[in-house]
Amino acid sequence: MKSAVETLNPTRVRLTVEVPFEELKPSLDAAYKKINQQVTVPGFRKGKIPARVIDQRFGRGAVLEEAINEALPKFYTEAVTEGELSDSVLGQPDVDITEFNDGDELKFTAEVEIRPTIEIPDYSGIEVTVDAIEVPEEDVDTSLEQLRDRFATTTPVERAAAEGDVVVVDLQASVDGKVLEDGVATGVSYTIGSGQLLDGIDEAVTGLEKGGTATFTSSLSGGTGAGEEAEVKVDVTDVQARELPELDDEFAQLASEFDTLEELRADSRKRLERIKTYDQATQAQEKVLDALIELTEVPIPEKLLESEIETRTHNLEHHQFPALGLTWDTYLEREGKTREEYDAEVSAQATKGIKTQFILDELVKSEKLSVNQEELTEHLMRRAQSSGMSPDQFAQAVVENNQVQVLVGEVARGKALAVVVEAVKVTDSNGEEVDLSDEEDEDAETVEAASDADAGTDADDAADETPESTEQSDKA
Repeated sequence: MKSAVETLNPTRVRLTVEVPFEELKPSLDAAYKKINQQVTVPGFRKGKIPARVIDQRFGRGAVLEEAINEALPKFYTEAVTEGELSDSVLGQPDVDITEFNDGDELKFTAEVEIRPTIEIPDYSGIEVTVDAIEVPEEDVDTSLEQLRDRFATTTPVERAAAEGDVVVVDLQASVDGKVLEDGVATGVSYTIGSGQLLDGIDEAVTGLEKGGTATFTSSLSGGTGAGEEAEVKVDVTDVQARELPELDDEFAQLASEFDTLEELRADSRKRLERIKTYDQATQAQEKVLDALIELTEVPIPEKLLESEIETRTHNLEHHQFPALGLTWDTYLEREGKTREEYDAEVSAQATKGIKTQFILDELVKSEKLSVNQEELTEHLMRRAQSSGMSPDQFAQAVVENNQVQVLVGEVARGKALAVVVEAVKVTDSNGEEVDLSDEEDEDAETVEAASDADAGTDADDAADETPESTEQSDKA
């Protein structure tokens, strides 16, 4: 077999392959054997039909076609290896048989997309500004109020319900006069003004006493009536006043391990500072990544981009829409976008995701970064926690879906981004230089934010929805 590689553009090559007929003989023998097992000819036992009889009854052309179909993947793979493209090809090739006659050599071409050659520029001059770590007193106050709210108690009252009260209600939703199969709920506790149930319920129950009834119209966000206007009947079975504990030392002892409110307040401040520090590091990573992408010329493989856009849109339409009870119309209305604006946005996200992977993968190679078992295990634990699965369940899903290398890639890219962040200048909004060299953020969350298949929505990731893009294509 002979092969040659022709570069069509920075992301696409054409392989020209010539295969002597004798090298097709194993595939030809396999074709006869396969057809032998599939057909019956009177006078011959199954599997014992001579080749000449198969040629006469079914045609030599059918056998040659079967042989070529069986042989092409092997010869294509050999040509990729000869052309030193094994680590570069993306997706499936477009194969065209250019010449073949029975007994003569087989000639074919295979056009396939490849990873572009990327030159990482000097990034040491990158400078970014991030928010300063500041925790105003009102943030501490809000944190304590949220904790206080968790320890609120309720007391039944014989009066009309008002904002802030808890009402226990029975609900019945109807569409076009028919009660929905899943439109009945009883004993639902709801805090008036929280906005955590149905639009319109606050106005409906405010002013009602125990035993009161009202109806209101609301657009359903989930269930069998998702996206439809429903008439909802609400019966108030109890009204309860919420009582918040006093913010004092006794509350600190109740809600925490601290003896005084001052100690609890100081701990709340430290916790908020840790959150701000993490947010600052994440912001720095995002800005540094954006700057690196801006500096680096990255040709985008056309079919890979099309596939990534299709994957993101498919996940949105077939996984996230059903979970949220949305349609394209309700989603676009909620987001305040047209379909054209959505398409442009997801194309930009997909493009950034592909560039991110290409650049950071190149850095992984140039910096000779590797991932050890401990790093992989830590990352798996974090991913399991964010997915709501146990580590064992998540690990099993990763193995079953052949996604181990995807996780390895995530960790490696996180380490590559950390190398860049440590080399650039990061200052906060107060003009102070920020040292991120000790930040251990190897879980690639910022990287995945750029390349994940979330299509810009707030839906939860499915446990088995690992990043698409180049890793999926490399395996194709």
